[in-house]
Amino acid sequence: MSDITPDTSHDDLASRLSLPRYPRSSAYDPQWTVDNQMGPHALWLLEWLAPALGLDTLRPGARVLDLGCGRAMTSVFLAREYDVQVTAADLWIKPDENARRIAEAGVADRVQPVLAEAHDLPFGAETFDAIVSVDAYQYFGTDDLYLPALTRLLTPGGRIGVVVPSLSEEIEGSEPPEHLRPFWEPAFWCFHSPAWWRRHWTRSGAVDVLAADWLEDGWREWLLWSEAVAEHHPDEFHVRMSRENARLVRADQGRTLGFTRVVGRRR
Repeated sequence: MSDITPDTSHDDLASRLSLPRYPRSSAYDPQWTVDNQMGPHALWLLEWLAPALGLDTLRPGARVLDLGCGRAMTSVFLAREYDVQVTAADLWIKPDENARRIAEAGVADRVQPVLAEAHDLPFGAETFDAIVSVDAYQYFGTDDLYLPALTRLLTPGGRIGVVVPSLSEEIEGSEPPEHLRPFWEPAFWCFHSPAWWRRHWTRSGAVDVLAADWLEDGWREWLLWSEAVAEHHPDEFHVRMSRENARLVRADQGRTLGFTRVVGRRR
């Protein structure tokens, strides 16, 4: 587990990224989180999500699907912090690459990496007690028909929880706010408000919505993280992307962009 335990050589980075409301995440080597990031700080967002799912849901031995797990940091976190059995599903990161990271983290007995596309998941009905998705669900879950199909994988009463980049309020018309136009990409239209997500999941009839809320000051954490990655990531592509993200979030100052947590219980 040495590669995910804080190293004193990273004291400055660790100090910057050790936030009081994320005590569990602070126990992980910040350079490990930087090196394996694929967007916002996934462990912070998962640590925010977990209490809304409930300890009964994340009980030892529970079967959890980590959908769009990226480089499996969230899967490692779930296994280590809650002693659950995790299926780490992703389309872009090969299972053997994630298997190496999972083994180095000491949780190979509790995390199984698989290659899977969100619309073609190779699992039977009622396979999982919980489904989590961090910074991925927005890319496929806005489809009106998606949630009913996905929740068939849950046991009755099982819970699904996601955290997604979000809008504070829905944007009227077909143009982004003026201050975001220099940064706006068509993919950003998959970002929606907490109220939109609550209505979207409620109308599906698949779940009872238990939470659909906004991360207070989430934009500040997004900016802090983007700046840290830009300074400490070894790959120039990720440095460049993080600098762009930092400029976007700094220009917005929390007026429009942040994070939404949505939790539902299968009916």
